[in-house]
Amino acid sequence: MQNNFITDAINLKSYNLSESDKIIVMYSKDRGLIRGVAKGVKKPKSKLGARMDLLVANTVMLHQGKNMATICQAEALNTFSKTRTDLDKIFYSMYVTEVVHNFGLEDDPGSKDVYALLYKALESISAADNKVEIMLAVIKFQLKMMIISGFSIEFDSCLCCHKDIDDESMFFVRSMGGVVCSHCASKIFSDKKQMPYKLRDFFKQMSENDFETKGFYEQKASDKVCEVCFNVLKEYIETKSPKHFKSTNIIDEKLCL
Repeated sequence: MQNNFITDAINLKSYNLSESDKIIVMYSKDRGLIRGVAKGVKKPKSKLGARMDLLVANTVMLHQGKNMATICQAEALNTFSKTRTDLDKIFYSMYVTEVVHNFGLEDDPGSKDVYALLYKALESISAADNKVEIMLAVIKFQLKMMIISGFSIEFDSCLCCHKDIDDESMFFVRSMGGVVCSHCASKIFSDKKQMPYKLRDFFKQMSENDFETKGFYEQKASDKVCEVCFNVLKEYIETKSPKHFKSTNIIDEKLCL
């Protein structure tokens, strides 16, 4: 039986295992979440070295042991180098990797789609010229990750009366995963947030566009609009996540500065 395998993977988290070894949690193109022991990685002359840093995409060779894989070789595909000197880029890159860590699975059937989405999001964040471009990349990631995970948001029809909502205000109800019309929202829902139809259209455009495309609303987006959209999606994602988020506390503190 062949115990070695090769895959592309992005480093999400790491844990100290001993004085010289670490456990690296990665999301891989072929196998979803994988954990590998990087032996001797903390030594100055380690052959793995900086390739085991967080937010690095590698082609890795692993040996599958009885309990855990060992990382034998790694060749860097992308270090997202422009991210490492910008705090905004670091914070939001850590957030998107945590979303993948929380929703990702071992032997994930959607691994190719999730890996491609994460790689593209990290690449777009790294290449961004300003805060708005960073946020646009993250919002697109949030929307697309929820679609892949089976938690896509309903923006067209009221989730109560099922009538189409056109050019009118509505309310987003995160516990329901979408919008309700003003009439239905008046009845119940403590977690509702008013959503102007233009903001709804912005969300729809972002969910449909790829990372390279800038539609009308994206070109008009401001820091404030992006922060509002990010937080709406962040709160929704947290309600669906099987694990607690840590990176969002840092982002919340930063947004309040």
